[in-house]
Amino acid sequence: MKFSKVCAVLASALCVSAQDSTGASAGTGTSTASGASSTGSSSGNGTLPAIEIKGNAFFDSSSGERFYIRGVDYQPGGSSNLTDPLGDETVCSRDIPYFKELGLNTIRVYTIDNSLDHTACMKLLDEAGIYLILDLNTPGASISRYRPECSYNADYLQSVFATVDEFAKFDNTLGFFAGNEVINSENTTNTAVYVKATVRDIKKYLKARNYRKVPVGYSAADVSSNRLLAAEYFNCGDDADARIDMFGVNDYSWCGSSSFQVSGYAQKMQLYKNYSIPIFLSEYGCNKVPGSRPFTEVTAIYSDLMSSVFSGGLVYEYSQEDNKYGLVQIDGDSVTELQDYKNLKAEFQKVQNPQGDGGYSENNKYSDCPAYEKGIWESNSTLPSMPDAASAYFKSGAGSPLGTGVITQEMCDKEDDDDSSSSSVTATATSTSKSASASSHSSSASGSASHSGSASSTSSTSKSKGIAGSVEAPLAYGIMAFFSFLI
Repeated sequence: MKFSKVCAVLASALCVSAQDSTGASAGTGTSTASGASSTGSSSGNGTLPAIEIKGNAFFDSSSGERFYIRGVDYQPGGSSNLTDPLGDETVCSRDIPYFKELGLNTIRVYTIDNSLDHTACMKLLDEAGIYLILDLNTPGASISRYRPECSYNADYLQSVFATVDEFAKFDNTLGFFAGNEVINSENTTNTAVYVKATVRDIKKYLKARNYRKVPVGYSAADVSSNRLLAAEYFNCGDDADARIDMFGVNDYSWCGSSSFQVSGYAQKMQLYKNYSIPIFLSEYGCNKVPGSRPFTEVTAIYSDLMSSVFSGGLVYEYSQEDNKYGLVQIDGDSVTELQDYKNLKAEFQKVQNPQGDGGYSENNKYSDCPAYEKGIWESNSTLPSMPDAASAYFKSGAGSPLGTGVITQEMCDKEDDDDSSSSSVTATATSTSKSASASSHSSSASGSASHSGSASSTSSTSKSKGIAGSVEAPLAYGIMAFFSFLI
């Protein structure tokens, strides 16, 4: 698609100066987030050892110790002011001391501007002992739930690959998410085949560009009707490149002073007990409680009750936004610790990681693919081929990153696709993150599928509090599609 057409969709305010413009077996092998890039950017500039995967667990590649994620989801500004917190050193340097005070070792960021330089913030995170899990999608470049076949195109992959180019060089990049809650209901399972194709393409791109083997995963909604089907699908098949390396679950089923049994955690341990790759909670922290959240689930998450299957989790979320899940209140350069922050800090301080390897499993086999069934699971095991035009990125790289202002969801016209893909490798554009952020909204940003005291999440539709969901409207709606990203 011609870039001028994208500009027409976003309006001229969002399009400033746009001219000229690829694993080891997940079931039995070892996937390592270490190494160096000779074709792409160099690696190994930090002091943190890379995190590697053995079986269904993470390990410190230097000490060999089991690694448990103790983290938060981090996107200050939320849906009303979407900005890149790792592209501004004043922002990340303001918040990193609070991460350290909490005792964190990982943060998750949902959206970044790949046209910015992230070296300074990644170095500060490294010095603080903190890893990054990064979602590779943006509000405009993601798999659409309405027309996924159109949203999977060469221009979309250019955006994804350009973000890989920016972050694969940092050893404290723990992993990438290829999607967040793209399946968020009973009737969106048809999108999975395109997300899985994206996983395959990312892993092949990492190989082709000689980058280190950064784990690639998926962050899933806790939808009762297909939670297991999704986990199995993304980890099935003989093609190791098409299987995810790690699986995140957005789970809000433990509310208040619940318990391992009442919350449904015990049932989920049984559900995933034979899973061959690491699972962790990519979002947790139910706020359907009076007053502040006690975070009593921390005791269970970092215990022998769960360590044989789960590898920690990420609390939603760092900053207080409209949905009231924040640990701190931010006002300019000022950060105020809320009671949730104090409660979480106290829980983390009380809990030590399990001894030894935590009972992990190294030789579980990857999953069997769920059968296609209309109305139940509508993705088959035959993935779409990567768009032909995207093959140029494997040889020459993704080219200049275009930031967050590009919408790629509805590029179904072959002529437009061919036109765009031939030019996007050499495209240049001024970052549009600031102008785009004012109008960026996630389709999965609001609501919680959890209820206090419930045994588990049984809602047929789960709504992530994160902002990396997919845009759900056709091109005809233009800006409305962009706004829907954070709704």
